[in-house]
Formats: sequence, structure tokens, C-alpha cells
Amino acid sequence: MSLTAALDSARASLMASGIQSSTISRNIAGASAAGYSRKIAVLDNLPGAGVYVAAIQRAASSGLYNNVLIATSSSAKQGAIYDGLQKIASATVDDTELDQSPTAQLNALKKALQQYANAPDNTTLAQAAVTSAKDMATALNQATKTVQSVREGADADMATSVANINQLLAQFDKVNNAIVKGTIAGDDVTDYLDQRDSIVSKLSEEVGVSMSIRTNGDAALYTDSGVVLFDKTARTVSFTATNIYSPGTTGNAVYIDGVPVTGANSVMPLKSGKLAGLAQLRDKDTVTYQSQLDEIARGLINTFRESDQTAAALPDVPGLFTYPGAPALPASATVSVGLAGLISVAASVDPALGGNVNLLRDGAISGNPAYKYNTAGNGGYSARLQQLIGGMDAAQPFDATTQGKPSGSLIDYASSSTSWIENQRKTADSNVTYQKTLLDRSTAALSNVSGVNMDDEMSLMLQVERTYSASSKIISTVDEMLQSLLAAVGN
Repeated sequence: MSLTAALDSARASLMASGIQSSTISRNIAGASAAGYSRKIAVLDNLPGAGVYVAAIQRAASSGLYNNVLIATSSSAKQGAIYDGLQKIASATVDDTELDQSPTAQLNALKKALQQYANAPDNTTLAQAAVTSAKDMATALNQATKTVQSVREGADADMATSVANINQLLAQFDKVNNAIVKGTIAGDDVTDYLDQRDSIVSKLSEEVGVSMSIRTNGDAALYTDSGVVLFDKTARTVSFTATNIYSPGTTGNAVYIDGVPVTGANSVMPLKSGKLAGLAQLRDKDTVTYQSQLDEIARGLINTFRESDQTAAALPDVPGLFTYPGAPALPASATVSVGLAGLISVAASVDPALGGNVNLLRDGAISGNPAYKYNTAGNGGYSARLQQLIGGMDAAQPFDATTQGKPSGSLIDYASSSTSWIENQRKTADSNVTYQKTLLDRSTAALSNVSGVNMDDEMSLMLQVERTYSASSKIISTVDEMLQSLLAAVGN
């Protein structure tokens, strides 16, 4: 090798070492930054000219990154469902001090009726039974408010999620354009690639997403149901929030580029992500539980209905428990939407409204004497009270679509409703724990591949410094040899 070739090789090595050193310093500085991936200076050889830095690459794994996206979306969905169910269960099932669950209130009402039946002439016990009935109605009213409040909250969170998605897509558009332009120009775009991955990771919290890489680093985004989120341009995600919810309210769908991705009419529904979880909570889980509450209310009205005690064959009418649709009874085994929020104790038997508590014992709560059971006005009459107690234990049909017990006593159905909401919450909680564990492991695996190890970087820095020192020594030696050669020629 000639002195000139040795000099050129040493100079190239110095330049490459300088870039390597800069890259290592960059890694050390970014080690604690979220989403930063280790950068690698890739060396190559030029014939007779030594080494050079051919490119700056990222340490990455598309497979592990996709696993993180999937785990993030799944965890976000289950978390949204669990949070909503937890609010409902805490207010309607878990309140052990106040015993506000429908099952607890039914058992309390039955106990109060039994005590009253044992002493039907005791006005204090009659008032206690009516008070228990009012507590029962209030519990159903409050449970309805809680369920609809959770639906309202889910709807509002869906609006926030949609706004976040649109904002992230706008950011993705800018970074993706920078990557394409930089790749075409041959620039280092690794930091932009980190930014893009970070944006997609945040996006995966809101909606299940996958990324497809194309020519020049261009990327396209799709939901987990196949709807395009980004392809050259960001697609519009739209949603109109519903501010006030009642049991009969149907929430609006989320649209991506005009395609509904939530709701009953969605042909490509989202499968994961916070948005999918909120939609399931708002449109399915809470609606099912509300239907169960409505069936409990219908069962109460049916159980405590009054029948004609004459030969007139008049239709049955609501008794102790009534609703705005009286004097007609709700249709049998059919959900009357929102009934749990409307049920109340008849004013004629409520002493707070000037009512007579003894009507619970005697009948004719509706005001029609044809429905009076205690026709003799006997203070010790208990047959009607015993009939009501037996009615609470008697089997009756319930709407099978509510996922509660389709046939059984009112108390049995209420218990099955409590079991259902508890099972849904427990399942969501287990899913949250599993998905978070999976996410932690996926994130750790990706970090092992793409993250910065300070010990490795410092070790590599020492190697680069040795190479730099050796190259400098070669240049110094060649310089001395050239000086000596020039001096010899000059003499």
C-alpha cells in the first residue's frame, strides 16, 4: 500500500469514527426518552479507500412492534369496559352499608311484608312495609340514573377519543411526509421514524390499528377491522356526541371516511382500542343491564297487581307499584324500556302524599272498590299480604333477551341480574390484568431489541476511540514518513 493510500484510508477511518462517536452520543442522550430506538452507524468498504458510513439505521423489530400495538389496543378496550362496569356495580351492587342492590331491596321488602302480615292491624309495620316499597322503587330509579350516567360518560369519552384520533392522524401526516422526502433525498430519517412509531402507539390506545410500510418509507394505516385511517392523506373520523341519555336513547355511530365503525349498523366494527370499549359499554353492556332493571320493575308491578274481586271480570291493574302507563299493566315477559326509572309507589298508599297505608292490606289501591280484597274491613285480615309474599316467590316469565333468568321468581331474576353484572365486571377485570401483563412483556421484548443499553454504548465508544486513536497514529506516522521523504529528495 502506498503512503497516499494509507493516508486516505486513515482519513476515511477518522471520519467514520467521528460519525460513530456522534451516533453513540446520540443514543446515550436519547436512552431515557420515550419511544427512542437505538441508532446504528452502518459501515461499508470502498476499494482502496477504507471504510465509510453507508447509512444510519434504527434497531427495530416490526413483529414485536405490532405485538405492542395489539396489546395496547386490547388493554385500552378492556380498561374502558371495566371502568364503566365498576361505576355501575359500585353504585348498585357493592353498597353493602345501604344495601341498594335490587336483590337486597326485594328481600327487605319481603321481610317487611312478612312482619306486617303477622300483625296486620299494626300501623307502624304497615308504614314500614310501604317505606320498604318506596326504597325499592328509589333503588331502581337511582340505578337507572347511574346506568344512564355511565352511558353519557362513555359517549363524552368517545367524542374525546375521536378528537384525539384526528389530531394524531394530522401529526402522522406531517411526519410521514418528512420521512418520504428525507428517504428520497438520502437523509437520516431515523428520528422521524421514531416519531411516527410513537404517534401510532398513541393511536393504538384509541383504536386498533396496523401500519403498512411502502416505497420510500411511506406508510398506510388501517383499523383492525380493515377501514383505512391513512393512505397518502388522513381520513376524517367523525362523531356527533349525545349530551343527555335516557334508557331509550341510541348513541350515534363513529364514522371513518363515511364508514360506520360502531353501532348496530356498522359493517366493519372496531375490534379493539378505547373507542371500541366505550362503544360496547355504551351500546351493549349498559343497555343489557338497564333492560334487566326494567324487567325487575315490570316484575314488581306484575307481582303486586290487583285483580277484580267482583264478577265484573275487570282487567288487572297496578297496585302498590305503579308507573305512568297505569291503569294498563306492562306487557308480559317484554322489556318496557326505561320502566325502572319511572316506577313508583302509588300515591294512595303513601302517607307522605296523604295516602292510606292500610290499602296495602285491604286492596283497592287503584281507587276502584271492585279491587278491594278486605271487603269486611277486618283489621286482622292478612290474606292479601300473604298473597303478595307468595307472589314474590312465584315463578313468572321474563324477557329472554335480557340475559337474566328467563323464568323464575322475581327475587331469582334480580339475583341473576346481580350475578350477570358481577360476572361482566370480573371478566373485564381479568381481561385488563391479562392484557396489561401481555403489554408489559411485549414492551419489554421490544425494548430489548430497540432500546439503548448504556453498558453496550460505553463499550462501543471505547472501541471507536481506539480506532480513532489508531487512525490518528497512522496519519501521524505517514506524515513523518512523507516529511522524511521530502527532506531526502530536497537534499
